[in-house]
Amino acid sequence: MISPHNPEGLTVSMSISPLTIGSTAPATDDLAGTWWQRIVDGFSHAPAPVVTGTELLLVVGVAIALCLPRASWRYFGLLATVTHELGHAFAALMTGQRLGGIKLSLDHSGTTTTYSRRPLAAVWSTFWGYPVPAVVGAAMVWCGFNGWGPAAMSVGTLLLIASFLFLRNLVGVLITAAAVLAAALLVLFVPAEFIGHVMIGLGLALLVAAVRDLGKLAAVHTKHRDRLSTSDAYLLSRSTALPAAVWIVLFAAVVGAAWWVAWQPMAQVFATVLGATWPGPGGAPA
Repeated sequence: MISPHNPEGLTVSMSISPLTIGSTAPATDDLAGTWWQRIVDGFSHAPAPVVTGTELLLVVGVAIALCLPRASWRYFGLLATVTHELGHAFAALMTGQRLGGIKLSLDHSGTTTTYSRRPLAAVWSTFWGYPVPAVVGAAMVWCGFNGWGPAAMSVGTLLLIASFLFLRNLVGVLITAAAVLAAALLVLFVPAEFIGHVMIGLGLALLVAAVRDLGKLAAVHTKHRDRLSTSDAYLLSRSTALPAAVWIVLFAAVVGAAWWVAWQPMAQVFATVLGATWPGPGGAPA
């Protein structure tokens, strides 16, 4: 029983049932259970989404709008940074290196610390930074078009959760927590049949982000050479006999290959639209 004092001299009695306070726990458990079940269900194949040419053009426009204007890039670029640093981390783990940790900053910079006595392993993990958003983006686009969008969402969410083990600063935890929250909301509230469309859009945005980051990297080597110490290409040139320009070209080659993979299903959509518009031979109306 709680009896707050009334200024007019009256005493008002209020009772709070324990069931009222505890009733949020089952709801929270149900929400967590639903989320986990949808994560598990996501690994099954879903019907391939029907993507129209108009939708694809809109999605490309949204991807560009997320990456080119500074206002939107300020936030979406953080996801590209997370993907970049996780690329370094998982490449290091693949080659048996010890992972010291990942630090992320709000200015889109990040640091992944690894320990290895094998120079080639260190080169491998250093390389897989800039190309990774494009590779991940291409995989998302392919999965989205081929009925594996929910699986891509489940894998991405679980990898983001696992990355908390490697984070070593508060800003990094907050950035990753925001990404995990966004992914969890998508899993909970976006119908499974629409997740494929979401993956196509998110994958294209990461592909555009990879191109933008390559441009920034090139600018560091041509206009802002005082920042060379932050460049993966510079670090690779210091560890090998190859100049930084060669590593930048190799980054670009992987990004270009990722775009080629992503373009294959997109080209089919556009070809269908063009074929319906100009069904006659030679592109002329029938």
